[in-house]
Amino acid sequence: MIDEPVDSCDLLCLDLPHAESIRASLPELSGVQSAASVAKALGDPTRLLIATALRTGEELCVCDMAWIVGAAQNLVSHHLRQLKNASLVTSRRNGKLVMYRLTPLGAQLTAAVLVSERVEGVDRV
Repeated sequence: MIDEPVDSCDLLCLDLPHAESIRASLPELSGVQSAASVAKALGDPTRLLIATALRTGEELCVCDMAWIVGAAQNLVSHHLRQLKNASLVTSRRNGKLVMYRLTPLGAQLTAAVLVSERVEGVDRV
């Protein structure tokens, strides 16, 4: 016996009033694209690791972060720039150091991503 896929209906049916009310409540595509772009910023394992380090350390300089995540400083800077462009981190200059921290949005999104999967060594929120 062959198992049939369970990801589609065998019968074409449509609860039109229910489906139309959901369709009408969906956000505009441009808003969804913007949200997807922000979420995509945490789609890279190195950026998620950086965000997780910031979640734990609250505020870190690039030098510390590079050592923490085990990546080159220029690579960490590149990823931080992408996280900053997505409004997930903010930075401030402290003398010769640039200190980074998660924005409230960055903290929320990082927590949501980490909760979605059981990540070894990371406390669930």
